[in-house]
Amino acid sequence: MTTPSNRRVLVVDDNRESVETLSMLLQLKGHDARVAEDGDEAIAIADTYQPHVVVLDLSLPGRDGYEIARELRARPYGAGLILVALTGWSGNDVREKAAAAGFDFHLLKPVDWPNLEHVLSATSATM
Repeated sequence: MTTPSNRRVLVVDDNRESVETLSMLLQLKGHDARVAEDGDEAIAIADTYQPHVVVLDLSLPGRDGYEIARELRARPYGAGLILVALTGWSGNDVREKAAAAGFDFHLLKPVDWPNLEHVLSATSATM
């Protein structure tokens, strides 16, 4: 059984500093974290890494986070995947679009660590 402290987490953001910082925080909390800086890299890593959770920026170069979320959901492992939108975009329309793309949670940048920890803890029972 997977517990909140041993999750495989893929962090996807085109801001290298942000993605590396969040990855380090996750690792310090006992998670196995990997990073990707664009959607194509995220799909390639997810196909072999099979993460429990993907923390995904909505505004990526090329294909946006909504498209990547839909593609991840279509993968054989996608049904059980927890998708977290981490973005500077807010509002009901953004949340609705994120939910329609398959996101389970919507968090605002900069990441509020207690909120992310809550998401990881709240989803552990489903893993």
